[in-house]
Amino acid sequence: MPLQATERLYTQDDHCFETGAMVIAIQDKRFALDRTCFHPGGGGQPADNGFATLPDGRMVEIESAYSDEDQVIWHVCNSTLDENLTGQTISVRINDKRRLAFARYHTVLHVLNTIALRDYNGWITGVQIGEDYSRIDFNLENFSAIISAELESKVNAVLQSDHHIRSYYISEEEFQTRKDLLRTLDVKPPVVDGKVRVVEISDFDAQACGGTHVDSTLEVGRFSIFRTDNKGRKNKRLYIKLDI
Repeated sequence: MPLQATERLYTQDDHCFETGAMVIAIQDKRFALDRTCFHPGGGGQPADNGFATLPDGRMVEIESAYSDEDQVIWHVCNSTLDENLTGQTISVRINDKRRLAFARYHTVLHVLNTIALRDYNGWITGVQIGEDYSRIDFNLENFSAIISAELESKVNAVLQSDHHIRSYYISEEEFQTRKDLLRTLDVKPPVVDGKVRVVEISDFDAQACGGTHVDSTLEVGRFSIFRTDNKGRKNKRLYIKLDI
């Protein structure tokens, strides 16, 4: 019998760093909960890491997390767990400093990809979010140092304008009619229980996304492009950095 899908608390609150939850399954060095604050990774955002506190007070390191095809999130530990924990309540906490770095970078990438598509017809072909810097690939013709400088200026203008950020869900059927919510032609956003999550930057943009973000563009910091690479005739890779 398949397990019940995990309730994803981070989709309700990007700053949910800790929660109590019931263990619903254990398999060697991994366990599943009825709900979790751990992001399982996806869309270029790495999975959260952190630790679990067991009922006897022992702490177990959680190295990563992932979601299976049944939308169950598995927490991968550095040690084998006792199967008697199944049915018991434990506490889990993510590395909040790491999560906040991902949230800042994920947010600025939304601003960047919107401007790249709107002003330069640049579609995303790849992305990797990190703690210290991130990179994003665009199908972007005639890219130049001038366009790079324009992107920096335009992105920073948006970041400084204090746009509020929120998320909500729409049905898969509605999503199929909303091509404006897409930023890549090759990878589709996750559909969970027949719904697609939308992240909206007020008065600027909305796009389908399952990642975590800050509450306002003012929390992102100052954006810069510190390196660019050619990854084919049209594919351009931009390395970006944020400063407080």
